[in-house]
Amino acid sequence: MSKTDTPIQKQPRLVSIFAVPGVQLLDVAGPLDVFAEANRQCTGRKPIYRFRLVSRSAGPLTCSSGARLLPDATIEDRREKVDTLLVAGSPHAGETHLDAATMAWLTASARTARRYGSVCSGAFLLAQTGGLDGCRVTTHWSVAGALQAAFPKLRVEADSIYVRDGRVCTAAGVTAGMDLALALVEEDLGREVAMNVARELVMFFKRPGGQMPFSRRGQVELSGRSALQESQRWIAAHLRADLSVAALASRAGVSPRHFARMFRGELGVTPADYVESVRVDAACRLLEEGTDAPKQVADRCGFTNVNGLRRAFMRCTGITPAEYRRRYRGESSVG
Repeated sequence: MSKTDTPIQKQPRLVSIFAVPGVQLLDVAGPLDVFAEANRQCTGRKPIYRFRLVSRSAGPLTCSSGARLLPDATIEDRREKVDTLLVAGSPHAGETHLDAATMAWLTASARTARRYGSVCSGAFLLAQTGGLDGCRVTTHWSVAGALQAAFPKLRVEADSIYVRDGRVCTAAGVTAGMDLALALVEEDLGREVAMNVARELVMFFKRPGGQMPFSRRGQVELSGRSALQESQRWIAAHLRADLSVAALASRAGVSPRHFARMFRGELGVTPADYVESVRVDAACRLLEEGTDAPKQVADRCGFTNVNGLRRAFMRCTGITPAEYRRRYRGESSVG
């Protein structure tokens, strides 16, 4: 194992993770293990990072898995300045309302921290303080829409693994907290140390693609007025049909310009981008569950040819159809 020399700091940087009852264990343990490994990879006389798990009150914190964590401090303990503040998520974070004392602690800690953010659905908790307003953020793909609806001042990037916007750093679901922590280690200690941490923890140094390969866009509920919902049903059921704006507008009984404006205004995407995402989602299901050759997948999903499928797949997922099938089917190639 290689170690890297790093300048000696007077005091280790304090990484505080705030957690609520029902916290997802890996939202806490994943980032901490990345920072801890960074300590091991450096040969300074003192650790680069030290850690503190903070909760609303004293006593064991029961995780969503049933495991229990013992916090190091409560929100009443304000003796030390936080360098990096992360708010961990939980399966019920979207329904959790913070009390005034917790809000005040998070606000004050974020204001004085060098950087702050969240892991997974922890964004719902941090957003309640207003500390994410106007910022680019991400969260788990399954609740990204709900986060945007609940906090319209946020700019939610649903496909990102992690997002850095100034002092604000947010990660997508669960293991993405480790990707974010690794990026912060690289920022602090350089590429070599971060690469050594990734090798030791057997993780990607830079994970390819975004969250879309893990989501199922076809399961998203229909949106917009009834005419648009009918268009969405038609698109999903007729992937090989002419799904141009002109054709869809004709079916809806409006002009192409009006249809495009109405579609984007209510769904937040252009008709062309929506059609492409539905076709790619259908291709994902075929690649996961079927044995069709790429040419057949492209034809069944309405793509002109295999190259069209590949280009759309790369735009939506960041990886090729071949790589997608390898990940989800364990196959060596798709052709």
